[in-house]
Order: sequence, then structure tokens, then C-alpha cells
Amino acid sequence: MKIVTDEQAKLFNTFLDCHDSFIIAGHKEPDGDCISSSIGVAAILEKKGKPYQLISAGPFKRTELKSYEKRFARTAVICHSEKKQGLIIVDCGELKRIGDIFPSEESLFAFPKENIFIIDHHKTSIPETNNNIIEPETPATACLVQQLYEKLIGKPSLDIAEILFFGLATDTGYFHFLDEKSAEVFNLASRLVSYGVNPRTIYDNMTNGKPFSTRKLLGLMLVHAEQHFNGKLITSYETMDDTKRLGAEGRDSDSLYQLLLSSADAEAVVFIRQETEQTCTMGFRSRDKIDVSQIASVFGGGGHKNAAGCSTTGTIDNLLPKVLKEFEAHF
Repeated sequence: MKIVTDEQAKLFNTFLDCHDSFIIAGHKEPDGDCISSSIGVAAILEKKGKPYQLISAGPFKRTELKSYEKRFARTAVICHSEKKQGLIIVDCGELKRIGDIFPSEESLFAFPKENIFIIDHHKTSIPETNNNIIEPETPATACLVQQLYEKLIGKPSLDIAEILFFGLATDTGYFHFLDEKSAEVFNLASRLVSYGVNPRTIYDNMTNGKPFSTRKLLGLMLVHAEQHFNGKLITSYETMDDTKRLGAEGRDSDSLYQLLLSSADAEAVVFIRQETEQTCTMGFRSRDKIDVSQIASVFGGGGHKNAAGCSTTGTIDNLLPKVLKEFEAHF
């Protein structure tokens, strides 16, 4: 993983000093890393005495995020005075992935690029501005925010340390996705523990409290699972009827990926969820060799080598053949 440099920290600090107030936003359908990074940046602004708005287009589908939802507004208030307003985007490099966070008469794409700063770690992130810290070798945006906090502010309080650990833990599958190049990641985690974080408590908060209906939905997704290319690819899906009956909240596709990737011969997993009559979300996971971010980008998405996703027009029936065609060259 790459360490945040003094020059990068200075770039961010200068951006903060040059603006009077801030909007902090991450991608729609936030995950733990997105939420923790947003709150971590907000903590930096609080220490610097800068007013801010925490914004998320939502929805907060994951059970472990429900307690944070009340801290985020859905719509940003745009400042039209002479004071300069900055937009800080975390865990996302593309404006289109933020969702509708501005009032209907405003446009996110009209926000001045010089007033936008991006902090992200996705491989497919395309910077919308020169004001950015984008490090694809870093396993979680929370790692970048932690370093910025430590460089600009110092030792975080226990509640901020816990939030940053939560972000790191969720985006690494509680460290399952790390490799032999991850020593510095564990150094970051160790520092957070030294600040008082209890790793066991964070794990319990991440994994417990799931609605019973999601356990049944997980079983149904396993029933829907099919092997392709001699078991190297496994696909599954969730229909709108499945969602209506069992999956309105607390979805747990992460457990599905883990279970299916543990199958003998499995190298990648694809999960398709029918969100509306015309649109689907797709999640891609792989063990090591296959770069699923490249496949996700074909459908307008992106992410990491071993974890990616997208939202796209289509149905399960017409998207699945297209997905199989994209994977065919990898097997």
C-alpha cells in the first residue's frame, strides 16, 4: 500500500484553508468504507473549525450502517454567497456515482471543478479534478482518511478511531482480502487499536443483528446459484419478487460471495439483483487472477481487481448472457 505523502496532505490542507464551508459526499448505496471515510473527513473539518454538511443519496441498505443514517442529509444546501464552498467526495471518483444530492434546480456537474476534492482508492476512479488523492493500492479509503487525520490533526478520539477501523475492516472483508504486501495496512490498524479500538466489538457490529428474513434470502440465492466454465464462474441472482418477500432491508450479498468463492474450482462470482423493471445492480468478486473491475467497466461500473460492481439497464435474463460472454475470454 502507498503511504499518504506530506505533499498530498498539504494539498488537502490547502484546499480546506481556501474554502469556507464544505459538502462531504460519497457514492450512492454506501458501504462501511464510504460512511466511515465521510465521518472521518467531517472530524477533520470539526477540528479545523470548518462548517460542513454530511450528505448521502442512500439508501442505507446494510444493517451495520443503520445507526449512522441519521447523521447524513439526503440533499445538500448550495451556498450562492461570496464565500467559497468546497465539495469533498470520498470513496468515489465519478460524479455520476454520487446520486441526486443537489436540489432539483441545481446540478452536481455544474459545481466548479476547482472547488472539488476527491479521496478514493478505486482502480477505475477517473479524477474529475486535479485536487485529488487517489491511491488504488490502498485497500480502503478509510486508510487514506486516517493518515490525513493523523498528519493534519494528530491522534483521533476513540469514536473516530472506531469508525475508521470499521471502514478498513469492511472493505478488507475483516482483513481476508489482504496479501503479503499489506504490512503497512496492519500498522494502520495497530495504531487504531492503540487508540482504544476493540477489534472484537467492531466485528460483532459488522456481522450481528441481521434480520432473519435475510438468512432465508441468502438460502434462496444459494438455490439460484449456477456454475459455468467447469465451475470457475458461479452466478446467482435476486428477483424483484425475492426482494419484496425477503430482502427489503439488511441485504447480505457479502456472505453469498464468501460462500460461493469457497467452492472448489471457483475463481469468480457474479450476483445480479433486479432493482426495477428496467434496471439491475451487479456485483463481481474474484479470488486473485481475474480483474473483475475491467468486466464491471463494460457495464458502466468499476471498482477493484477482486471486487467491483455496477448499476445498469436491463433484466437478469438479458444481462446474464452478456456477463458470461465477457468472462469467457478469462477461462
